[in-house]
Amino acid sequence: MPDNNQPPSLEEWRNWDQKSKDKLLAMVSLAQREKRVWYCKRGRECDGMPHDNYDYRHARGDQWPPDDPDWLVWLQKGGRGSGKTRCGSEWIRTLSRDIAYTSIIGPTLPHVRDIMVEGESGLLAAFDNAKVNALWEPSKRRITLPGKGRHKEHRIQAFTGEEPDRLRGPNHGAVWLDEPAHMPMIESVWDMMMMGLRFGKRPLVLCTTTPLPTKWLKELIATETTRAVTVSTYANIDNLAPTFRNVVLSKYEGTRLGLQELYGEVLEDIEGALWTWNMIEDNRLEASHEDMDRIVVAIDPAGTSSKKRDETGIVVIGIRGDDFYVLADHSGHYTPDGWASEAWRAYDLYGADLIIAEKNYGGEMVLSTLRTKRKDGKVDLVHSRRGKVLRAEPIVGLYEQERVHHVRALVELEQQMTEWVPDMSDSPDRVDALVHGITALNTGRGPAQIAVPTGLRGPAGGRPTAPIFGYRPRDSSDRVHGESLTQPVLS
Repeated sequence: MPDNNQPPSLEEWRNWDQKSKDKLLAMVSLAQREKRVWYCKRGRECDGMPHDNYDYRHARGDQWPPDDPDWLVWLQKGGRGSGKTRCGSEWIRTLSRDIAYTSIIGPTLPHVRDIMVEGESGLLAAFDNAKVNALWEPSKRRITLPGKGRHKEHRIQAFTGEEPDRLRGPNHGAVWLDEPAHMPMIESVWDMMMMGLRFGKRPLVLCTTTPLPTKWLKELIATETTRAVTVSTYANIDNLAPTFRNVVLSKYEGTRLGLQELYGEVLEDIEGALWTWNMIEDNRLEASHEDMDRIVVAIDPAGTSSKKRDETGIVVIGIRGDDFYVLADHSGHYTPDGWASEAWRAYDLYGADLIIAEKNYGGEMVLSTLRTKRKDGKVDLVHSRRGKVLRAEPIVGLYEQERVHHVRALVELEQQMTEWVPDMSDSPDRVDALVHGITALNTGRGPAQIAVPTGLRGPAGGRPTAPIFGYRPRDSSDRVHGESLTQPVLS
């Protein structure tokens, strides 16, 4: 396309290649579009609703960056649909006018592409609203913008939380991290990112996230240079579709989880719960299923596939040496045929050598359902003579001994673990599957002394701290349809 301000003649237009024609048409379309301003002249006092010359919604007061000069990290903890993505996009767009290099980091590449860049509230929409011609190159993970002054162009480089080492070299003038609380390797991502935060006079960071009560997030909130803002879903309710209001709000409103998912609050440990967040967070490790000595797929089948009933717990667990690794959670609402298919899929995906499920309820049905989907593959149906709390306690003891490691953020499983209070509700499906799996891997290893969790039984402290759980082999009654159950169980 010729580089001049004169419109092409009809003959010149005919000789242009199609790419040049498309570029000119895009520029004309952009020029004809109305420019929409995000930050209102009223400042943070504005509620973001249409007024004066603004016939559209724009930034609310909580979507303005901190106004003091000493902050480094702006943390926006928000509920689902509270406007976090739009806030991040507009912040980066505004900074791009004066900074040559900025970066964005999302949990995964699809998240970066579909939400942070191409999404309805993403960067391309923000630049389009501002009538800025942005070139997005997905293969390079980069957005290029026309620059000004000594910066001939501005670049926004995209990274993911799955590849911390990619952050080892680049410099950043500003960084937007979306959902960092849900990045399994956030510590490594954060360290690499901060080391590259050295471009310009005052590099800054924005974190937009639905919170989780992780050690990393709590430490970030407590940092002196962090400015944390909590934003409720209801602050943005007028911009949300009625279906979202009906489905999401009805699911979470009035629940403890709703404080996190709707109000953006960081939940604290529940008194009486067997597990705490620190038990899980402090012992996360990176590991591959290929490094495991053994892997099992543990199932806690639901009695029905109705979505109003329990889920089927399907958890993949490996063992290496004396440590256990929770590799994946495939739980969900399934038909019997559906959970059997998913269990065998996980069995193949992770190279498992055993599927294990409880036979106390519907044992014949469980075995028949699994065998309908596949005739081969080892299946072990366990019969527990102990209550669910007693079965869970030695597993909690393994967590306290720092021998159980979650290799990624398994949000729903971990929420069930840290919210289940025995005697107040039945043990949840994912937790049951977790307990089945670790118990199966831990048996047959000789006698063990496992400490019952301390300090989690309420104000009085509860049980003695170190009862001994012995082991015994199963007898002939523990055989189901000729499937030999050779693993010993906790007595």
